[in-house]
Amino acid sequence: MNTDFGSITRVAGIEVGHHTDSRRPTGCTVVIAREGAVAGVDVRGAAPGTRETDLLHPSNLVERVHAIMLAGGSAWGLEAATGAVRWLEERGVGLDVAVGRLPIVPSAVLFDLLVGDMRIRPDAAAGYAACEAASTADPAQGNVGAGAGAVVGKIFGIHHAMKGGIGTASVTVGGVTVGALVACNALGDVLDPDTAQVLAGARTEDGLQLRDTRRALLAGAAPQPLLAGTNTTLAVVATDAPITKTQAHRLAVVAHDGLARSINPVHTMSDGDTVFALGTGRATQHPGMMVLGTMAAEATARATAQAVRAARSVTTADGLWLPCMADLRG
Repeated sequence: MNTDFGSITRVAGIEVGHHTDSRRPTGCTVVIAREGAVAGVDVRGAAPGTRETDLLHPSNLVERVHAIMLAGGSAWGLEAATGAVRWLEERGVGLDVAVGRLPIVPSAVLFDLLVGDMRIRPDAAAGYAACEAASTADPAQGNVGAGAGAVVGKIFGIHHAMKGGIGTASVTVGGVTVGALVACNALGDVLDPDTAQVLAGARTEDGLQLRDTRRALLAGAAPQPLLAGTNTTLAVVATDAPITKTQAHRLAVVAHDGLARSINPVHTMSDGDTVFALGTGRATQHPGMMVLGTMAAEATARATAQAVRAARSVTTADGLWLPCMADLRG
């Protein structure tokens, strides 16, 4: 069985850093492209929290970004991007605006405020610290960075949910690599994309087994009332292939297919599912968008599954127990 799923840092020109807040499960994760990367984004969830995503539209001016910030803390967590901007500026990284260099750092957040003290959330200092920790090594997975407070399977209430997290994977074909990094805080269950087996998600009333949300809903089970925006899966897909801004947008679009293969239900009214795509252009060849899109969806699906495979259980100070996949499998 293959245990090396790769990582997004296998893509030349990409670095990743996490900052995890030890005071409660929350944090942020930065994906850095110091030399700049052609970028795109596609938002499918109905309750997103984002910063500087409009500039990534193919018809808009800016071609390259210098980092992507993913954070917990809901809208408060968007402040983490400010720390990344400062860190990059100090190193002379950014768009030349004649009087200086302006780092372009689009960002997106997930809602983890139900896990521990919601007054603790990522800020500019946390974003700066994530950049300080960034490297080209395979990033840590599970309860770290933007995945520290992530929870999956909340559709029947958070007390029947499980621990989510952050995961990464990569695929290489013909000398071109596509990698994905996913912070999974989904409303729905997380599935093995190869077998469709539920890995983590909503639990039964006794809390000891997986409920299988899709089958439960189709059998007539009623979901609990949901506060909009309290779930979200965030992803960054990167490739070393030379791509245009329009192609970067298309990669972000098709990467959502990977989410659809590994999360059910996905793209709901209570999720803010957002995928960024980056192209570093370090490879000399382009396999064509059919192959590149297939690789992006595959890497995203694998990274999503890795997020729950690597997660570990959490018990908060107020007694909320969020078991991980390993707990339910003995």
